[in-house]
Amino acid sequence: MLLQLARSLQNNSFIISLNSTAWSAAATEIVHYFSMFVLVGTTAIVDLRVLGVAARTQSPTQLAERLFPWTWAALAFNVLSGFLMFAGDAVVYIPNSLFHAKLITVLFAVAFGIAVQWGVPRWDRLPAIPAWAKILAVASLALWVGAIIAGVEVPALTGVG
Repeated sequence: MLLQLARSLQNNSFIISLNSTAWSAAATEIVHYFSMFVLVGTTAIVDLRVLGVAARTQSPTQLAERLFPWTWAALAFNVLSGFLMFAGDAVVYIPNSLFHAKLITVLFAVAFGIAVQWGVPRWDRLPAIPAWAKILAVASLALWVGAIIAGVEVPALTGVG
């Protein structure tokens, strides 16, 4: 059932035309990588602010509020471009366990990043940011590093992508 859906997706005329033209495939990859840089960058800045390492001149809440729209926009572009890239080789990606690990890592990274972003206003009202919040920020950073490494390793180790 899932492989049949993957075949249908992969054989979609829009997906075929997108992936058969070098410039459009390259543009999709550029959007994917650039949006990943913005997504991870904005999340990392907030995480590092929670840790007290970066952007000390701004409150964590001010920083999170300024970067939150960029994070969400980058996530939307990243998911869309990633889906388009996946769709071109869906039949090969579906059974790939390293690809599954990448997706799981990305989902956890997004969840931890959102938890930090949403927690910042509460933590900022406290006399000091709690240790568990800092652990959450470190975990968010580690998960994003893992997601990037997994994203690089999927094509390198499997030849897919």
